[in-house]
Formats: sequence, C-alpha cells, structure tokens
Amino acid sequence: MSEEKPKKQKTEGEKPAKGKGAKHAPKSAPAQKKPEERIVPRLSETYRKEVVPALMKRFNYRNVMQVPRLEKISINIGVGQATQDAKLVEVAAHDLQSIVGQKAVVTRAKKSISNFKLREKMPIGCRVTLRRAHMYEFLDRFISVSVPRIRDFRGLSDKSFDGRGNYTIGIKEHTVFPEIDVDKITKIFGMDITFVTTAMTDQEAYELLKAFGMPFVKRQEVIETQKA
Repeated sequence: MSEEKPKKQKTEGEKPAKGKGAKHAPKSAPAQKKPEERIVPRLSETYRKEVVPALMKRFNYRNVMQVPRLEKISINIGVGQATQDAKLVEVAAHDLQSIVGQKAVVTRAKKSISNFKLREKMPIGCRVTLRRAHMYEFLDRFISVSVPRIRDFRGLSDKSFDGRGNYTIGIKEHTVFPEIDVDKITKIFGMDITFVTTAMTDQEAYELLKAFGMPFVKRQEVIETQKA
C-alpha cells in the first residue's frame, strides 16, 4: 500500500495558489454607497408648515390642493446695446449664471427692425427659469440678502400683479446680488423677475408672497380681489 502524503498546511500570510486547479476565493460584497443627504430649502419647509395653514384659514379653503403655491421664477435680462457689441450678451449670461447657479439661455430677435439696427436671430438678452429647490433657494436669498441692498429701498410695489396671480419686479442694478463682484464687472445690467404662482386672483398671490416674507410697501388700502 502506498503511503498517503501529508497535506500541506497553509501558513499565515501565504497567498492562495493560482492555476486551473486552484479554487476561486469568494468575492467580497461591493461596498454600499451611503444615500446622499438631501437638504430641504428653508422656505419649502416654511410653506408646508406655516404658509399652507395660514392661507387655508385666511381664504377658508376646504382642501390643501386649493392653496396657491409658487410654481416657478423667471428671470430675464435685456441687453439693448447688444446691437453694437454682441459680447455684452455673453457677459450678461455669465453674470446671471453666477447669481442663480444655473445656465442661462440666450434670447434672440424674432424679426429684423432697421430703425434699431436689429437683425433677425441676433442675440439681444438672456433668461433663466427656476423651479423646485433652486426656486426656493433663490427666493430666500433674494428676500434676505438682495432686497436690503437696493438703493433707497422703501418696499416693493404691490401694484405689479397681472390679474392672474403673477408678480413681476424690475431690478435696475444687478449688483444688489452678493454673487456679483463690483470690482470685476464691465457693465451694470437691469433685470425683470417674475414670480409665477397658481393663485387665481391677485389677492391670493399677494398673501402668498407676503407669507414668504416679501417686503411689500405698507399701505392703508388692501388689494381688492378681482372676480372673474
């Protein structure tokens, strides 16, 4: 009878043998990625916890879905001198992108007007639309930081509603935003900011924006509700 050869014991630190006869070591489970923590904007929480109950009590809504909400914020910069210097549109788009943190879209002329030296499809401005978290973050920074920096500020006008629950404000100098370095700008631009809501009347839109903290001018007369 042939003697059995003793099995070779694996010493500590020795690597497993490689080859056809070698057994594959069990693969370790891939490391699971931790879920990214989503930060809810401050005004989004304020709307859900404070604004909705207040408006339901103010207008006697029966359903939460009847409460008006902020749908989007549209920002537009018109560059009239772009007919003479087309690079001004790129500068305006870069500044707008720095303010909102989102890429701006260049707007172009729809038709040619010889008196204004305007040709069709010539770049004449830029715009951007903010929704969801970006919208609430911009609104928070606009109310808390930018509006107090406006020169000779005495309150926002409450007569800029369009009758369908939308509110537009004009800014003469975009340097009120802290994201713009005054020492590095080449030209000061104005802009129009439109707050689009789902409100059916101006009164509801006014109360919604006021609940967010929009600093409207104080008046004795309250905006009358426009009935269809």
